[in-house]
Amino acid sequence: MKKVVFTIIVLIVSIGMMAQDNGKTLNENGEIIKKGWNFGPLPVVGFNSDMGFQYGACVDIFNYGNGANYPVYDFKINVEVSTYTKGSSIFRSYSYWNNIIPKGVLFADFGYFVDKKFDFFGFNGYASPYYKDLAITIPSTENPNPESNESALYCIDRRQIRAVVSMRQKIGNLDKLYYGVGLGFYNYQFGPLSIKKYEDQMTLYNLYLNSGLIRQDEQNGNVTQFKVGIIYDSKNYENDPTRGMYFEATLTAAPDFIDRHGYDHMTFTGVFHHYIPVVGDKLTFSYRLGAQNVIAGDIPFYAMMNTNLMFYKKIYTEAYGGSTTGRGINRNSVIGQGVAWMNVELRWRITNFKFINQNWCVALNPMFDAGMVTQTFRLDEQKAAEENMGHVITQGYHLIYSGKEESLHTSAGCGLKLIMNRNFVVSAEFAKALNKLDGEGMKAYIGFNYIF
Repeated sequence: MKKVVFTIIVLIVSIGMMAQDNGKTLNENGEIIKKGWNFGPLPVVGFNSDMGFQYGACVDIFNYGNGANYPVYDFKINVEVSTYTKGSSIFRSYSYWNNIIPKGVLFADFGYFVDKKFDFFGFNGYASPYYKDLAITIPSTENPNPESNESALYCIDRRQIRAVVSMRQKIGNLDKLYYGVGLGFYNYQFGPLSIKKYEDQMTLYNLYLNSGLIRQDEQNGNVTQFKVGIIYDSKNYENDPTRGMYFEATLTAAPDFIDRHGYDHMTFTGVFHHYIPVVGDKLTFSYRLGAQNVIAGDIPFYAMMNTNLMFYKKIYTEAYGGSTTGRGINRNSVIGQGVAWMNVELRWRITNFKFINQNWCVALNPMFDAGMVTQTFRLDEQKAAEENMGHVITQGYHLIYSGKEESLHTSAGCGLKLIMNRNFVVSAEFAKALNKLDGEGMKAYIGFNYIF
């Protein structure tokens, strides 16, 4: 808890380092209209219960032009290099451009992600058993590591390269309605844990690999995506909306012309955001509904774990569970060919103030999240693998198939936001799963932006 408090303090102090401009014209809401450049190097300090304490550096660059469209910027560029104490590292740059495509937006995202303890809880939600703190020593290990009491059962080493370019543009003179197109490339590399203290432990990934649930040609892979979609966007602000709607329906085709393993597939992804003013802009009821399904072809397990949206606000776009989807629920623990989810928040803007020539707001957001697998993945194989698994190897535990039916995975909590210029959002959220099979204890997530 001390780390969490320290992280919040450092984040708040860090924002004070942002460079300032000299414009002090006020708009009709009494906010300072930002013009020109607004940028500065910042330390990256965060905390995620699933990944640990985060530290690093980034630069966040805004250009507001002549300020006529404030708080909409002409363009934004972010570059980040950071690492987490549990073994994850981020090397990423993303940008939004509002001044290149007429009546449109261009988005570009390039990143390399190292995760030495990537969470893998198996397929099909509750169909996969979960045992908190279970560590199973590999029977053939001659010299077990006495330091390996911490469980590594649900961990794997994963490296990912991601490159995404998307755009949207208004359809004729139709207000708020856009078409979208995009290209994506993902490279995945999986392997055994490289952390020495876990080298004698059995992992669920290896059980899946040995049983054939994960194919040998799925240990590494490339995914190339072509996206087309329809977008409706009536939000009043991009990063701190208090009213309006956002809808995106995207078809993603992924022909397997690089690896040629036969994993050609197509997915449909749909999301709907709604921001309903309850008390002006002070209190907003907001919710997000989302679903993704494989509608054609054969998808590899690693591609199934990605949410295929045109645009996204968070660094990771993984399966349901964790800081970007189901807060308080084990990270990436709800995986299937089809997944549906819901996030509900009541956003209360407690106070507004001006400081260091910037517009600030403090907000509170109680929340409730829910999600579940709606289209299973290799479920019959999962059942067969459990029947064929030797209990000597698994020490009597049912590790692959639980026999349980899938149902909603739910969690609840509350968040605190510090918002600058309607665009820069520092976030601290705390949530707890409502079922122990989804994880135990209160989880904390400290970083940037609302999740929708």
